[in-house]
Amino acid sequence: MQVYLPIAEMPVNVLLMLGLGGAVGFLSGMFGVGGGFLMTPLLIFAGIPSAVAVATGANPLIASSITGTIAQARRKNLDTKLGLYLLGGGAVGAFWGVLIIRYLRQIGQVDLFVSLLYVVFMGAVGSIMLVESLRALRKVRRGQPAAKRTGRHGWMHGLPFKTRFPASKLYISAIPPVVAGVLVGVMSGVMGVGGGFILVPILIYLLHVPTNVAVGTSLFQIIFVSAITTVFQAAMNQTVDIALALLLMLGGAFGAQIGAAAGQKLRAEELRLLLALLVLAVGLRLGVDLVLPGEIFSVRSAGF
Repeated sequence: MQVYLPIAEMPVNVLLMLGLGGAVGFLSGMFGVGGGFLMTPLLIFAGIPSAVAVATGANPLIASSITGTIAQARRKNLDTKLGLYLLGGGAVGAFWGVLIIRYLRQIGQVDLFVSLLYVVFMGAVGSIMLVESLRALRKVRRGQPAAKRTGRHGWMHGLPFKTRFPASKLYISAIPPVVAGVLVGVMSGVMGVGGGFILVPILIYLLHVPTNVAVGTSLFQIIFVSAITTVFQAAMNQTVDIALALLLMLGGAFGAQIGAAAGQKLRAEELRLLLALLVLAVGLRLGVDLVLPGEIFSVRSAGF
């Protein structure tokens, strides 16, 4: 069964799109990463124009993140106050990111820029997470406790505007969460992601938020940043395909619940290891497609 996408100007398989949404929703619930880092490349691999994939890829994150957040909140893995600070920065960053995409469309460089950005970010983040998670797993197997993060803030003690985040057991400056939110917002606008694959490592490794709380809080901010990004993309770039978004959202809403339940059965170190491998795998696939002859990423006209 196929449906025609008016914005992308092409037919797509309904079951395939529902399956993609379900897979991304599963990742959202398990890792708290939204799954957009996987959704946008998959849509591009399926033939969806990059500009439409970036703009529409943020939509299913809303549905899957809502259901994932509810599941994590029930397990008390949500720091609402921290999420609001992240959201404030994310709204500003999303606006800047959409402006960047608008300029890239005008000069016809969307495909190349988005692909290169994915390869660089996912290669760097995945490598860092892989090294750290393997180190933590070795300590656990030797009977040593994994590094305790809560209560250690380092350089953040010297920053002003300190506030308490009770759910995360932190007393830090509000500046790092806001800056992290801006970064995630820009990436949401440029890459069509919720930014969880960047935000979760920032929360864990820089702000020292407990892993389970980092997952739930990441999902919380993804809901609103993705919604804001979608509005900006629709108003400024007219690249949001509603029909495609609905298919992806339906699959994502169911997948997130299953992923949240599966994530509770794994240790924090195991979750980080799996996420690192997944991030590296997607980045590697995009890198291979960029360098192989006849790669699908090409410089297109200013329209798409």
